[in-house]
Amino acid sequence: MFTGIVEEIGRIDKVERGLHSIKVSVQARKILNDLQLGDSVALNGVCLTVTSFCRDIFTADIMHETLKRSSLFDLTTGSLVNLERAMPVNGRFGGHIVSGHIDGLGKIIRIQKDDIAHWYHIKAEEAVQKYIVEKGSIAIDGISLTVAKVAKDHFSISVIPHTAQKTILSTKVVGDCVNLENDLIGKYVEKLMYYDTKVRTDSNITRDFLNKFGY
Repeated sequence: MFTGIVEEIGRIDKVERGLHSIKVSVQARKILNDLQLGDSVALNGVCLTVTSFCRDIFTADIMHETLKRSSLFDLTTGSLVNLERAMPVNGRFGGHIVSGHIDGLGKIIRIQKDDIAHWYHIKAEEAVQKYIVEKGSIAIDGISLTVAKVAKDHFSISVIPHTAQKTILSTKVVGDCVNLENDLIGKYVEKLMYYDTKVRTDSNITRDFLNKFGY
């Protein structure tokens, strides 16, 4: 589990490509202080397992399923990446609950300066867009951010200079793809409501009933 508060920007040192997988070596400093073999690290929001490490590099395997569902297939030597270690039990919870399991890809369609901040307008797949709510949370490349506006097929965030400087958002341009992870709550609520209406036949409380009365 992660918080979406990026600890440092790492750099891809090497990419070894298999038939449907890749092995990455990542240069880092801060997160290697207490890293252990088998630990989880979020790389651009994707939860990966550390398979080896030394003083300033760790490695991780990225399987076929992960490559299909994220933007990690674009990684090359020299790519900058957001890094976060798994959340410690006794740590501060500064962002929101992030699992490191990507729901879909987004595409930056516009970047707009607004005094000290920058607006990023991101087009999302319908399967992701339906869970995005104004003032709710979303993880973009592993960064915990607040949704500022929601349109039919895209959403917008406003980013302060600190966030841009401490993450790879500052390197992004229009047309770039980003990893998106929705807030967990909406997905679980939907699943439980669907399950309840399919399994229970002894209740008059249905989805149509709730919609009719404004829920």
